[in-house]
Amino acid sequence: MNILVLGGTRFFGKKLVELCLQNGHNVTILTRGQSGNPFGKKVNQLIVNRDDTDSLAQALSSTTWDIVYDNICYSPNEALKICEILEGKTKKLVFTSTLSTYEIDGTIKTEEDFNPFHYEVRMGNREDFSYGEGKRQAEAVLFKEATFPVVAVRFPIVMGENDYTRRLHFHVERILQEQPISLPNIEAKMSFITDDEAAAFLYFVGITPIEGPYNATAAGAISLKDLLGLIEEMTGKHAKISLVGGDEKSQSPYGVPADWYMSTTKAEAAGFTFSHLHDWLPTLVKALVKEHR
Repeated sequence: MNILVLGGTRFFGKKLVELCLQNGHNVTILTRGQSGNPFGKKVNQLIVNRDDTDSLAQALSSTTWDIVYDNICYSPNEALKICEILEGKTKKLVFTSTLSTYEIDGTIKTEEDFNPFHYEVRMGNREDFSYGEGKRQAEAVLFKEATFPVVAVRFPIVMGENDYTRRLHFHVERILQEQPISLPNIEAKMSFITDDEAAAFLYFVGITPIEGPYNATAAGAISLKDLLGLIEEMTGKHAKISLVGGDEKSQSPYGVPADWYMSTTKAEAAGFTFSHLHDWLPTLVKALVKEHR
């Protein structure tokens, strides 16, 4: 297969490219060139700023693709441009979407809780929307405008030792340094997925004849109280928690007001089996504690 990955040089995008290469596919990565090319001559590399529509169109003009993965689309304008550029050039597009398309209202989310096919489109760039609304708008454009099959994969927060956002690292560092962590609801439960499993699911939906929105998360959910308790156990230190106020530096990137997780019944029915959160989370926390000590 001929596969194009937009955003494939770090975190789960990098893992996805590795998986495609392991399975013998011809892979091209399209990046701005700022993160380097960790794959060398194993991949073809196109260095393009996707915001430069003319350059993007020119870079993709001479090749057709079996699958295009878009990990770096955050707005309806970007979504519409990629639809236009890839018309007649790909058999499928897999779009990395997010749990943030769903409201944080304490109920477990299914794909029907956000329907992009009936969502009103408001065009704009990424700076015109919140992260979640930008992804909702991008999904709506892709499903309404694309002339090829589209899968939107809705991930929760992705975890891994090489997470450049360092969100889990933040909690480990703050507890080790005995610094306060502020969050609105310590009992709120969340779901997570590893970078390896995120890559595996993206690969699965690419090669499987399915389309539409799909939730993808490890089985199980964990409260922030229990997550911090796990870090306390691994560090031997007590977390200093503030449920009100706190300065910006102390605010948890996992701070949500209510339970926020989703069902994977649809993805499982399509044939994918997810790991269980509690089978890998302690090992990951232990590795991060060791790294920061």
